[in-house]
Amino acid sequence: MIDIVFEPIAKFFGTHAKFIIGVIVNIILIWGTSTLINVFSSRVEKKLRLKNSDSPLLNLLPVLSKILKAIIIFLLLAGFLQSFGYNVTSLIAGFGITGLAVGFAAKEAIGNVFGSVGLLADRVYKIGEYIKFNGYEGTVENINLRSTTIRTLEGFIVNVPNNQLANEEITNVSQAHRRRIDISVDVEYGTSNEKLDRACEILREIADTNDDIENGVHAFIENMAPSSIVVRLVCETSRTSWADYVQVKSSVIRKIIQRYREEGIEFAFPSTSVYINQ
Repeated sequence: MIDIVFEPIAKFFGTHAKFIIGVIVNIILIWGTSTLINVFSSRVEKKLRLKNSDSPLLNLLPVLSKILKAIIIFLLLAGFLQSFGYNVTSLIAGFGITGLAVGFAAKEAIGNVFGSVGLLADRVYKIGEYIKFNGYEGTVENINLRSTTIRTLEGFIVNVPNNQLANEEITNVSQAHRRRIDISVDVEYGTSNEKLDRACEILREIADTNDDIENGVHAFIENMAPSSIVVRLVCETSRTSWADYVQVKSSVIRKIIQRYREEGIEFAFPSTSVYINQ
């Protein structure tokens, strides 16, 4: 009875021993290489987190690991089938045609992946930085292979495809060492010459006494507008984040209003003079 059961099994293993051993060897190789890739990927991830916990490469590592595993599995299977006389060339050609069809169907997704690679290679921005592009501005909250998530000043979440961002002109405000403050003030045409000079001096004094303003302050009479004489202050601040920048600019404007009122320098407003001949 036992011979009847085991004889076909023994005959099967005897006939297909080479094939079975090949399958076992390939399974072991696939498992081994997958384990090595996982170990290597985890070590790279640890180093990246120690260097920069917000690095966009952390989002790219899992995908690269899967792609590498897929390539190795394909090569092992192709070699295994070739050793048993199968025509691997036709299999590769079939994969090529399939890949071409998938590429046409998923060209947007593929474009986003290449866009992500381009943004990562150029180090355009990272999570937490404030950027401007194509009429949008806000703080980067997340970066993945498909899109970048930005929170605007209004608090809205905007998801922008990476292939679109890769072709945009992006201004990274957070990476600036200084930001420019440019303020124009309109004073009345009836302002005396002495007060005009004093208006420029006040602008310079306000900037010079502000600890957040860098050296290189310029205060001058810029223009003669239709309803006013324009005086202008141009300076720079080391406070580059949007919140800090607007606070510095706001404090400068408040000080200008206060000092001009104390000195009796009148602000101008749009007006029209009408002369009637009698």
